[in-house]
Amino acid sequence: MSQVQSTTEQIPGLGKEQNTALKNLTIIGYLEGTSFLLLLGIAMPLKYMMGIPEGVKYIGMAHGILFIAYILMLMVVVNKIKMPIWAMPAGVLGSFLPFGPFIFDHLLKKSLKKKV
Repeated sequence: MSQVQSTTEQIPGLGKEQNTALKNLTIIGYLEGTSFLLLLGIAMPLKYMMGIPEGVKYIGMAHGILFIAYILMLMVVVNKIKMPIWAMPAGVLGSFLPFGPFIFDHLLKKSLKKKV
């Protein structure tokens, strides 16, 4: 439970709207990262090892929607919060890597807390 609390905690020095946008980015990032891991770890092996393509169809569609939502939310948050210059490219790169959104979220919040 403490892990969930640490991912949605408020960053001091940011306004309520900014913290809400950051929280939404965290939630969408965790959903996107989880869908990517499910796609790579479960759906793809089911398709290529056992001949069951339905997992890729449904998990892949969900991942695609979450990926687009994550990139759009990242752009919204960049406009609302004065973020480090590395944040936008790192967020986009992180969305292409397994565990990337989780690492990006941690590094971004660490950087924002240090800035305040």
